[in-house]
Amino acid sequence: MAEKRKLFEDVAETETTRPQTHAGVIDRGRGAGRRAMRVWLMILFALVFVMIAVGGMTRLTDSGLSITEWRPVTGALPPMSEAHWQSEFEKYQAIDEFQVQNAWMELADFKRIYWWEWGHRQLGRVIGLVWALGFGWFALRRQIPAGWHGRLLLLGALGGAQGAIGWWMVSSGVTSGQGVTDVASYRLATHLGLAFVIMGFITWYILMLGRSERDLMQARRAKEAKQFGMATGLLHLAFLQILLGALVAGIDAGRYFIDWPLMQGQFFPPDALDLTPVWRNFFENAGLVQFIHRMTGYLLALFGAVVWLRGRRSAHATTRFAFNAVMAALALQIVLGITTVLYAAPVHIALTHQALAVVLWVLILRARFLSAYPVATSLRGK
Repeated sequence: MAEKRKLFEDVAETETTRPQTHAGVIDRGRGAGRRAMRVWLMILFALVFVMIAVGGMTRLTDSGLSITEWRPVTGALPPMSEAHWQSEFEKYQAIDEFQVQNAWMELADFKRIYWWEWGHRQLGRVIGLVWALGFGWFALRRQIPAGWHGRLLLLGALGGAQGAIGWWMVSSGVTSGQGVTDVASYRLATHLGLAFVIMGFITWYILMLGRSERDLMQARRAKEAKQFGMATGLLHLAFLQILLGALVAGIDAGRYFIDWPLMQGQFFPPDALDLTPVWRNFFENAGLVQFIHRMTGYLLALFGAVVWLRGRRSAHATTRFAFNAVMAALALQIVLGITTVLYAAPVHIALTHQALAVVLWVLILRARFLSAYPVATSLRGK
């Protein structure tokens, strides 16, 4: 006859023999790889940020045409002797920027602008190397998550395109006998715009890798679609304003009209449509370019406030804070933009204005990401 068993003993035995469950099968074995990739992308982000800052300094100091050739490999080495320095200086002396604008320069003056451009190009090489080493390392160790190979290769392709566009931009100013003393403003805008696109992808990937695939899949169900769409619109408008800012910098338009809110005492600047054909005014007329930049800034401020008010209605505290940060950065950027105009775009203020544009860009991306993948907040945490 079977021995009688006690109820509580049966339960205990069942509990001890029950197989253990494992959370997050979709992320099993990938945590370390995702964290390492995130650190690698953060390093790339920091390098691109420095690249944008050095590029801004290169433009503001009129250093961009000091190197008149594109040598992706041999150009990594700067002039190593006085004879090499003199050779580089003679190449610069042959272009219009020197003959029209900088004929006063001696070799020592040339060296100062040369180092800015060389440093800018060298940073580009470093970024390419860091990307290639990182991608190769993760690929060999098979630590790249499914679906991420294409994303990471896209970063490399965009970086390569950026180098080619950089030379396309510089070549527009390396002229002789045409009286050209600067690069084409629309090429400068393309170059800067692509830098922000690259930084945008890196930021998005960092945000995605900061959370597990399982967490992202669950958060996606709570997506705040209307808010996400408005944040996307704000992102696009901010990008347009960044491109317009590059046009302003490309023709030094910020130093021609230094009163605000009017422009030389008028709402619409004088001589804004003087160039022919008319389309040239939208790229080369300092008054019209700065006017469009100002008007777009006002539109960005207005739409930014609307998006912020919408973001404040989010059901998630982290998302609400993200939109508050966007509005704070936008307000500061507007004040800094006006200050840049009133002080005729001195180097330190202009660089700060450009750096804050990067911060604003990243904050908008973060608010947009949190609208798509909100962080759940408990009732107690609200």
